[in-house]
Amino acid sequence: MHQIVLCNCPDESVAKMIAEKLITDQLAACVNILPKMTSVYRWQGKVACDEEVMLMIKSKQQLFSQLEQAIIKLHPYEVVEIIALNIQQGNELYLNWITDSVKNN
Repeated sequence: MHQIVLCNCPDESVAKMIAEKLITDQLAACVNILPKMTSVYRWQGKVACDEEVMLMIKSKQQLFSQLEQAIIKLHPYEVVEIIALNIQQGNELYLNWITDSVKNN
């Protein structure tokens, strides 16, 4: 099954570094880097408000553990947002391209 994995990064340089690693290691077929957004959240008992950049990563469910570990290794956050959403339907040619672009495990 195919997945979209979402991950917020503190800035574009971190986002690009992670995206390039995931593509190079064939853990993702494509990573979209969505520009500046504002995240409001509670951290250590306080409300925080920061600009972040979102990664939208296209991959396969079987690769999630490897993909997660690769992100955690490179990411500066103490607690990294990594959320996987299963793709229920999609363009068959595009989904086949994802399959052909990533590792076979």
